[in-house]
Amino acid sequence: MMATHAMQDDLVIQEPDAATTPAAELLLLFHGVGSSAEDLRPLGEALAAHRPQARVVNVRSPLRSDFGAGWQWFSVQGVNEQNRPARVAAAMPAFLARVQAWQRATGVTAAHTTLVGFSQGAIMALESTQQDGQALAGRVVAIAGRFAQPPRRAPASTLMNLMHGDLDRVMPVALAVEADRQLRAVGARSTLDRFAGLGHGIDAQVVEAILRRMSQAQELE
Repeated sequence: MMATHAMQDDLVIQEPDAATTPAAELLLLFHGVGSSAEDLRPLGEALAAHRPQARVVNVRSPLRSDFGAGWQWFSVQGVNEQNRPARVAAAMPAFLARVQAWQRATGVTAAHTTLVGFSQGAIMALESTQQDGQALAGRVVAIAGRFAQPPRRAPASTLMNLMHGDLDRVMPVALAVEADRQLRAVGARSTLDRFAGLGHGIDAQVVEAILRRMSQAQELE
């Protein structure tokens, strides 16, 4: 049974004063397996500095990592192409609930919500666009991530921004290239930024690329 994950476990990076400047947008950051919300603090703070009216929250995954440190949405022990989709599907209800809980708490709509995921967090964010029902977010930024299975539909109201290091040996950049191609094939609005010399991580050029993409009109209204 999935452990209960309370919102108080999440790390609030920026919280505009609702009395004077209510949050105009919601940025939710999702870390990788064996990591924590604190590990994405530098990215959250960098985004907050350029989005002063955004509520910025680093979400902590609900399950303790199988590797003894950090947290996870699903186990990666023995994970392969065949069993990954089922593991992601089992974790998805908790992921959707966490996003929706923050949207209710802030009063920010899905159209003005951005999901920024790294590694396993990116997998969850990407796969959330393939669920039935209304769009969960207006934008998904997937860093060093992949789909659990090829995208089956175009997330019509969601912009997809893929970010990937060319030297990533955990999730090879070919996965991002293929995801971008597949998204475009089903009619999604997708971009791919590749970073020479970057492995499985986040650096200043990734932050710059995210800010550049987020400055572009969402065209969601």
